Amino acid sequence: MKRDVAARIELDVTEPAELVFSMAVSGHHTPTTEHVSFTLDGEPLTFEQIPDAHGTRLHTVTSPVGRLVASYDASIEGEAAGTVANATDLIVYRRPSRYAESDALGPTAFAEFGTITDPAELLAAVSSWVGTHLSYVSGSSLPTDGAIRTLLARQGVCRDYAHLTVALLRALNVPARLVSVYAPGLSPMDFHAVAEAWVEGAWCVVDATTLAPRSTLVRIATGRDAADSAFLTTVSGRITLVDMQVTAVVDQLPGDDLDQLVRMH
Repeated sequence: MKRDVAARIELDVTEPAELVFSMAVSGHHTPTTEHVSFTLDGEPLTFEQIPDAHGTRLHTVTSPVGRLVASYDASIEGEAAGTVANATDLIVYRRPSRYAESDALGPTAFAEFGTITDPAELLAAVSSWVGTHLSYVSGSSLPTDGAIRTLLARQGVCRDYAHLTVALLRALNVPARLVSVYAPGLSPMDFHAVAEAWVEGAWCVVDATTLAPRSTLVRIATGRDAADSAFLTTVSGRITLVDMQVTAVVDQLPGDDLDQLVRMH
């Protein structure tokens, strides 16, 4: 499997800013080609790559006022190295977090899924339940919305679907986390967010949106929720997003059997 991914983010920096970008594929991949660059008003801008958890690679930039363009592209052949869970992961990813309030959603999770014991059946059931209870509506949610607000609103975008999925699984004592990805087949194309659950000794993908084949996804960032995996974080200063373009293509787009456990490669 060959996958080509790219992102271009254009910003107006209106006050000097410290920015953190998360657009590079994770360190579990070994790209055959990869390029990353930052420019300010057409001139190269210094940046630093910083490793984060689970192979996440962050790029930090301190930018003066001006038009900033962040560009990234990579080609990936074959599958990535598998990710594992250590003892800390199995604790952290069962805790409530900022956008995945699993403690408050416990009664809902047990009422709907408490009798399901088979791991594959449970993941399929949670994914289907979230997918049928929510409507995918672009622009319908705020960056501060968590799983509870999403469930009450009954609508959201991919990160909202993922947060609700993660929260329900954690409430059922299943370690679950959020992953930002490049997603070949996604339409309209954008950065995408999915859940991963630790079952049967592996991290398995759960995507209640069913918008892209799970086997083609390319990991970018992994963490508790969107607080750990946003494509852009403004640490200080002020910016305006002018334009963002994301592409992700695969040499052959496969189908996706939603009843099967799928690992991200």
